[in-house]
Parts: sequence; C-alpha cells; structure tokens
Amino acid sequence: MRLLIVGTLNGQLSTATKMAMEKGAKVTHTETVDQAIATLRSGRGADLMMVDVAMDIAGLIPRLQAEHICIPVVACGVDTDARAAVNAIRAGAKEYIPLPPDADLIAAVLSAVADENHALIFQDPKMGSIVKLADQVAPSEASILITGESGTGKEVIAHYVHSRSLRRDKPFISVNCAAIPENLLESELFGHEKGAFTGAVARRIGKFEEADGGTLLLDEISEMDIRLQAKLLRAIQERVIDRVGGKAPVKVDIRIIATSNRDLQAEARAGRFREDLFYRLNVVNLQLPPLRERPADIIALAEHFAARYAKQNGVVQKPISAEARRFLSQHRWSGNVRELENTMHRAVLLSTDAEIGVDAIRLPDGSRLDDTPMNGVVQKAAAAADAVSRTFVGKTVAEVEQDLILQTLDHCLGNRTHAANILGISIRTLRNKLKEYGEQGVPIPTPGEARPQFG
Repeated sequence: MRLLIVGTLNGQLSTATKMAMEKGAKVTHTETVDQAIATLRSGRGADLMMVDVAMDIAGLIPRLQAEHICIPVVACGVDTDARAAVNAIRAGAKEYIPLPPDADLIAAVLSAVADENHALIFQDPKMGSIVKLADQVAPSEASILITGESGTGKEVIAHYVHSRSLRRDKPFISVNCAAIPENLLESELFGHEKGAFTGAVARRIGKFEEADGGTLLLDEISEMDIRLQAKLLRAIQERVIDRVGGKAPVKVDIRIIATSNRDLQAEARAGRFREDLFYRLNVVNLQLPPLRERPADIIALAEHFAARYAKQNGVVQKPISAEARRFLSQHRWSGNVRELENTMHRAVLLSTDAEIGVDAIRLPDGSRLDDTPMNGVVQKAAAAADAVSRTFVGKTVAEVEQDLILQTLDHCLGNRTHAANILGISIRTLRNKLKEYGEQGVPIPTPGEARPQFG
C-alpha cells in the first residue's frame, strides 16, 4: 500500500509515517500541496493521502479531480481543531484523524484502503473453478480478460490475480475506461508533456508508466474509442508508449488485465472493437458467473457485508435470520454482488431486532423482498406494466426516454456502468444524456444514491 503524507504538523505526521511503515505501507512525504501534486504527476502514485488539516484541502481535492487523480484524502490535525476538521470533511476529505496519532487508528485507516477491501469471498463450486484457474495463471505474464455482468466482482478478481503474481510487490494501477472522457483517456494512459494541449501545465506521467513493473487494470475496456485501441495494441505488443506531445518512446514493463461486461468478440464482429486487440487481451479468459448462478455465494457474501458495514457504521454486528437467508437466496440479484452489497448495507442500518430480519432487507425503492418470489415478480411486473402504460399517455418520446434512464439509474443507486448495461447503451451515451438533463435542471442521482422520492 502506497501512502503519501503532506505537511509536518510539528513532527507529529512523522510519527504517523513511522507507524504506517511499521504496518507495511510504502510512504512518500512532501511538505506542500504543490509538491504532492508534482509527486503524483511524476508517476509516484499513492493509494491514500494523509494531509495536514491546515493545508488547502478545499483547493487540493478539485486539483486532483481536474487531473483525474483518484485518491482518498484523510485530514490530520490536533484533536482540538474541530472547525478545521469539519471544513476538511466538507471539502471532500474522507476522514479526519486527530493527532498525536494512535497506532490502532492509523492501522484502521490503512486497512480501509488495503487489499482486505478486495477480499475474495466464495463458497460456490462455479466460483471455485474460476479461482482455481486464476491461481494457475497468476504467476505467468499472460494478459487476462475478465468478463461478466456488471457487479460480479471483476475488479476483485483482478486484485486477486495481482496479489498472487510475481509482480505482487509492485504497483497495481486501475483505469476505468468508461469513467474518463474520451479526449482525456489517451493522456491518462500514456501521460503528456508540458504544453501538449490546453491545460497541460506540466509533464504528467500516465498509468502505463505508473504501473511499471506491476499490473495495469483496464476496466470496462469495451468503452475505449477504437482509434485509441490502435495505440493500446502497440503499447501491449511492443511494451513502449508515447506520451502525448512526447518526442521519444518510453519503455514499460507491465502485465495487462482487462475487464468487460460486454461480449468483446461480438463487439469486434460489429466493428466496435479491434479484433487483433481482443486476441491480444484474451490470452486467458476468466468468465465470472452472475450471482444468481452461484447460490452458495449469496449467504457467504451477505454475512461478509453485514459484518463489514456493522463495523464501518459503529453498530452491533447481528446474525442474519433464517427467514432472511431464505429470502436472500431466492432473489435474482440482477445487480449481482454490488446489488447484494448495497442491500446488506441498508439492512444493517434498518435492522431493529436482535437479528437482521426480512423487514430490514429492502430493495432500493424501499420494498421488501417477497416471500414468494415468482408471485412477487408477476405482481410487480403487472403493476409496473399498468403504471408504465398510464405513464406513457400524453408524453413525448424524449420525456419517456428521460424517465426510463433516470428510473434505471435510481434502481442502480446512481451506478452509471450498471445502468448503461441494463439500458443497452454505451456509458458515453448515458453520460451525454445525463449532462443534457442536468443542464435542464433535472436532479441526477449521484453514485451510491437514488433521487429523493416525493409525493
């Protein structure tokens, strides 16, 4: 785990540095925010930033976002500085740590972003066979393509492969190809030189160089523009990249893992994905089954999430009742592990009994999982069909489309990738629609949330 500490706080952050290193973290220290940004641009990445609360955190976080540097920020300060702590959280810091530092607290913060957040929980034989294959290919240098529906745990498997590879002591760098605007993805991957384009105020090392010696995960690679795919193919084949605006190729030593919730072979036949790139990535394919096809994993995962969110929210850990277990096992989980995780998070917060019962296990719209799933599905489908037919009357096609997109996004708790998959459109099309709605003043669900329901 890579930790970047910013500031001094009269030497107290040095004590925190020592504690973090004793827990196995690789620590880089800078005295100013500008130095921290320069460090990140240089390719010396980090998994977590601990920042002196007296620093300009309100200015730091927008600068990170502007450069698509996704790192959680934790503010640190003397425990009497309550106003500064509140301001840091409001500015976007994930947590506030009082100083002088406590060893257990430092360990807890580090564990929040360590590999245990990518714990691989499974009991089902179907998933067991996938893990066995992952174990077999992990020590090799082969590129791996991980496929499966949205929410099945593709990134978790990617972390698992890296942790068992010969590169496990080197960086694991992830790039979500669907989340970065098309015109910025090339710079994000390959880096750029100062002045290469408007806004390139300094040299920026890309993810390929940052992952040098380790593993690069290209998440949702099917969303990458086909013109950029040609440059990616060259980088994978020749192990050299060209920074945007650069004059000389740069050698890199990385292992590629890619994920997709689409059928890339079908995408290649349709001309939306390069066939030669598909074969280069698909040396080994780990195809994750949906959660509904691995029933033995449902309860194991539910218990794992119940324990995690009880601890995270400071509430008593409760067992899951027998009736609730039956309900969980019978649900189809169209959102897979991600949907189950969100459901159990809600259940931990809503449960008022000694056990997590059926009353606490609710869907995003607040409805309970029905005790007779087939009847429940039929009743919900009939009600939905009736509601939809009445809703269509008097509306334009554009209005119906907007309702469908926003309701799907609500169902997915704001998850753009999952919603786009359900709607059968690309993530970029969805993003453009949401931008259009936002400009019209329409409330848009943020990731992890649904819109407030009124009336």
